[in-house]
Amino acid sequence: MFKRKWTTTMALALTLGLVLAGCGKNDAGQNAAEPSGSKDAGGDKVTIQFMHLWPEGVSAGQNKIVNQIIEAYQNEHPNVTIKQEVLDNEQYKNKLKVLGSSNNLPDVGVTWAAGFLQPYVDGKLFTPLDDLLTGELNGKFVAGTTEAYAINGKTYALPLEFNIAPVYYNKTIFEQNGLQVPQTYEQFKQIVKTLSDKGIAPIALGNKDRWTGSLWYMYLADRIAGQKVLADAISGSGSFEDEGLVKAAKEVQALVDSNAFVKGFNGLSNEEAKSEFLNGKAAMYLMGTWELPNFTTNEEIPKSFRDSVGFFKFPTVEGGKGDINSWVGGPGVGLFVSENSKVKEEAKKFVEYFVTKWGEQSVTGAGVIPATKVDTSTMDLPQLYIDLFNEMNKASSITLFADVQMKPNAAETHLNMIQALFGKAVTPEKFAQEHTAAISKGN
Repeated sequence: MFKRKWTTTMALALTLGLVLAGCGKNDAGQNAAEPSGSKDAGGDKVTIQFMHLWPEGVSAGQNKIVNQIIEAYQNEHPNVTIKQEVLDNEQYKNKLKVLGSSNNLPDVGVTWAAGFLQPYVDGKLFTPLDDLLTGELNGKFVAGTTEAYAINGKTYALPLEFNIAPVYYNKTIFEQNGLQVPQTYEQFKQIVKTLSDKGIAPIALGNKDRWTGSLWYMYLADRIAGQKVLADAISGSGSFEDEGLVKAAKEVQALVDSNAFVKGFNGLSNEEAKSEFLNGKAAMYLMGTWELPNFTTNEEIPKSFRDSVGFFKFPTVEGGKGDINSWVGGPGVGLFVSENSKVKEEAKKFVEYFVTKWGEQSVTGAGVIPATKVDTSTMDLPQLYIDLFNEMNKASSITLFADVQMKPNAAETHLNMIQALFGKAVTPEKFAQEHTAAISKGN
């Protein structure tokens, strides 16, 4: 991988309009669970249960950093034991709901922003962490990141990452088939046709997880209708029945008809689809920059493949109102502390420590773009990382992933309709109507 020195301080001055409309994701596997956090009878030793989604393998860089941070914290605090439970992305979300409903959350866990956060805050399950923002972490976060975790003036989680979603592509496949990076959507569709005609899967998509298909719809909606129309529809001040948003839904189904996606995409998980891209069986993969480690630093993935990965911005649509520098993305996952934790103060200390160390180690150790400001002037960074970070700084707007911004019931409708849209089980008009109805209910 070509590398060079980068002499810019990693601090996003988000003077761009950060639009809260969606969900950062991570992919994970599974480790053994441990008992929930508690103090022992002596009152000196403390056990903190930490539930997260960075397993070995698919999140090798992040997993290594998590373990390094935990080991260092335990060495500095010999009375503290951190017990980990690691789950797959979808398993994690499902278990969090179950634990929340039984009032038995881990002491420290991972959450997403905005609408995902809302029911846990409403249920008084997450504790405010504003006191940590006035301590050692004061001024350490990139502008616009902690705000995504604030509800009614209080901050209920601390972000770890900032993400945008590019279209990654296999440069080798493109070169072998005489393809150039597309600037327009018409050029993109021609690439899809060329690859499909040659029996090569154009796009890796695992839409069993639903949010993956949402990325495609959101970009088409942004490029056709414009960022403000999309944001207004998500917030409820506008409507998904807008002509441009309906046209975006129609374009999704046109992609399906053109065999743009890997076979069986609606029944594949994101992990299964991603493996198609990693194995060189699909030419493109639209996903957040949380995947950067797999294309830069994850040594479990062959260097020859990592060297072949490039990216491009989602193309502009002729006659559309969107801007090619408008991205889908936003603050990624963050850490919460359970309101009912029996070791709440120690858990908060661990979160403060973890966030600080994550910012320092995740850049070079995993190729993650952190939510905290990091001086990279002495770091050697992969060119792919540098280029994407620079694109993020040039963004005209960033629209946060739809399903996290929406209230829970509306988000579930959105995800179900996304899968139905891609499966051609619903018309674009019905897709729009169901969204409007769900968002109007306000839950």
